[in-house]
Amino acid sequence: MQAQNPSHACALVLVDELARGGVTDAVLAPGSRSAALAMAFHDDPRIRLHVQIDERSAGFLAVGLAKGTGRPVPVVVTSGSAVANLHPAVVEADEGDVPVLLLTADRPPELRHTGANQTIDQAGIFAGAPRWQVVLGVPEDRADSNAVWRSTAARALAEARGLDGPAGPVHLDLPFREPTVPAADDGRAPVAGPYQHPLDGRPDRRPWVTVERVPRRLDPEQVQAIAGRLATTPRGLIVAGSGVTAPGPILALAHAAGWPVIAEPTSGLRTGGPLAADHAIVHAPQLLSHAGFARAHTPDLVLRIGRTGLSREVAALLGPAVPQVLLDATGGWHDPERAISDVLITDVAGACTDLAEALGLPGGSPWLDAWREADAAARQVVDAALDATDAPSEPRTARDLGAILPVGSTLFAASSMPIRDLDRFLAPREGLTVVGNRGASGIDGLVSTTLGIALAASDPSVDAPPAGPTVGLLGDLALLHDANGFLLSPDAPQVDATFVVVDNDGGGIFSFLPQVHFPGSFERVFGTPHGRDLAGLARFHRLGYREVTAAAALPGAVTEAVAAGGIQLVHVRTDRAANADLHRELTAAVHARLDGLA
Repeated sequence: MQAQNPSHACALVLVDELARGGVTDAVLAPGSRSAALAMAFHDDPRIRLHVQIDERSAGFLAVGLAKGTGRPVPVVVTSGSAVANLHPAVVEADEGDVPVLLLTADRPPELRHTGANQTIDQAGIFAGAPRWQVVLGVPEDRADSNAVWRSTAARALAEARGLDGPAGPVHLDLPFREPTVPAADDGRAPVAGPYQHPLDGRPDRRPWVTVERVPRRLDPEQVQAIAGRLATTPRGLIVAGSGVTAPGPILALAHAAGWPVIAEPTSGLRTGGPLAADHAIVHAPQLLSHAGFARAHTPDLVLRIGRTGLSREVAALLGPAVPQVLLDATGGWHDPERAISDVLITDVAGACTDLAEALGLPGGSPWLDAWREADAAARQVVDAALDATDAPSEPRTARDLGAILPVGSTLFAASSMPIRDLDRFLAPREGLTVVGNRGASGIDGLVSTTLGIALAASDPSVDAPPAGPTVGLLGDLALLHDANGFLLSPDAPQVDATFVVVDNDGGGIFSFLPQVHFPGSFERVFGTPHGRDLAGLARFHRLGYREVTAAAALPGAVTEAVAAGGIQLVHVRTDRAANADLHRELTAAVHARLDGLA
């Protein structure tokens, strides 16, 4: 490996070590101080480089790529305010345990605190969000530099994957002196080089440091003790949220215990296999909003897995009076109700497998039957109400979209109403992966995250069967908030993503919150109608466009959009007030049906 100057050498070594460590994709927002990194990533054939103009969108594109590939993804930006624009994505990566490497070019120390252009204090700019953060020294032509750079890159990858805790963001602040390209910058500095010291990595293309984490398994005595507790608790419940990596063993445990499962869409337990149909309760929020049902179906023990928080009704059930055990592989403290009594830090899939084997295979229970009967009754009245009209609605869009996507599809659901509508109306099925930015649950970066997931699905280095389509279910404000995400480089790899956009001209979730009762201020400061033409937005960004004016037309429009390839927008217009009324009507219908069962 030959370099012309210290900046060039540092960039070449970092990129080489990241590739050796398993990095296959990187995201770049253009800038000058990051030139050495930009050119090194561009010239390395082992890494696909994705160029995004907007740094905020670039950060979320990296989040989507990391979610889709399961690998750390670097995002490279120049110095100054460019770094600050990464902060929203850093927050999501921190809270959502997403491995993103923040490679922020910086000015050298002699330019800081002098008023030098595009120079801010970047050290610690992301506060406590990164799993690890370091300011690398200004590159120098020294004998020990190669080991410093390579070991730093290796540790950054290990920390991002989760060295002693959950995965998450890592920040390497990288100050560069000019020249930052292999020769002179703009002809103003003398041509430097060549770099004098060796830059070789380990033999056989191995990483500088190989890190392995051994899963924490329960010992046999613990398995027997916990299994005994489960066996003597027929009225038990599994509640699962985002962060579940292997739904199959959890469903197997539910089957062995004869327990129902309340599974948020991103848990995978609603779409994780044939047992989902037997155990996953779709309409738990509506059922538990019925006071009589909630009283009669309060469990004696709850296993909590993953991070929950979509349903206030489920949260109300999980009070301190209900014994609850949290299973988590890394010690995540997922207890917003302050009700957890026990935390088991263990390999969740392994623990569930061991417990299911210890319990045996009863396959059912009167307790499970009661939940399933109520859920089936709720589904009957909900489906009948949704199918009674062909006017597009947000609940029907969520229900139908989740049902029609082909096996192997990935459905990215925006925060606010789309993920909640899936939570209330997505029936159990196989072959669908539901993803969302459930870390901070923000509205920002959702277009870019979806595109990152779609790009990951096209990664030729992934040894897996061909993935199905990537579809995003977004609201109109979420689309507008990250419309810059569509500004991918014209020579970017082909990306196939279909966006189903529910357009109610504003923030629909606020119609379900107390501020709706203050009409004097509601529309201006909460409803925020924008009046923008999404068809015009699609034309501007050269997206395929289809408008859905009848609910029955949604499956055909989505199928056509997916078949067309590229980035497509399926536009579903709804009404905010009518949507709130429909949700209330559906809940009332479920309550009436429960009263009939009593």
